Amino acid sequence: MQADRSDELRRLLTHRILVLDGAMGTMIQQLKLTESDYRGERFREHARDLKGNNDLLVLTRPAAVAGIHRAYLEAGADIIETCTFNGTRVSQAEYGLADQAYEINVAGARLVRELCDEFAAANPDKPRYCAGVLGPTSRTLSISPDVNDPGFRNISWDALVDDYASAARGLIEGGADLLLVETIFDTQNAKAALFAIEQVFDEIGQRLPIMISGTITDASGR
Repeated sequence: MQADRSDELRRLLTHRILVLDGAMGTMIQQLKLTESDYRGERFREHARDLKGNNDLLVLTRPAAVAGIHRAYLEAGADIIETCTFNGTRVSQAEYGLADQAYEINVAGARLVRELCDEFAAANPDKPRYCAGVLGPTSRTLSISPDVNDPGFRNISWDALVDDYASAARGLIEGGADLLLVETIFDTQNAKAALFAIEQVFDEIGQRLPIMISGTITDASGR
């Protein structure tokens, strides 16, 4: 079924422009959620502050995230992005939740998958698709975070590839129709993400469409 949807998506793209949804972070800000909302009951006693960890909401406040996805679907979006921008272990480690990263990816994709199926069932002539989001992470392979040590790197290639591969597996397990490597600011990170995705495709014997979005952070345009 997943492969069929991906093939259908490729065919549609040869005939018309598909509309992607909009921002997630600013929509979540409008909800004015509290620290307690982010924690939910499950993470009530967690040692670190969790407010701002939007990806965690797919576990603790899934209805809030679903409401945003639903608004974009009602507005006519063809492709809905998962709320997994920081769904890698390295990003979740900043909140002390690295062990929950895989679960977040599965839950985030499953949430979108169910809504897309609901809207497609109501209007079979307008199928909807789930884009599994892989964010840039807070680490970089080609830029030193220390201005006094240009050669320093705070993550290795192998570690980043392994992290991206795990996240991609979770998104695919949750029902993603395509993978979106989003807002990449380091081309080496993008290369690691794509390498990891190809590894996962080889493992599962299936290929999904891939999208990449980037951002330019250097005034020189590098």
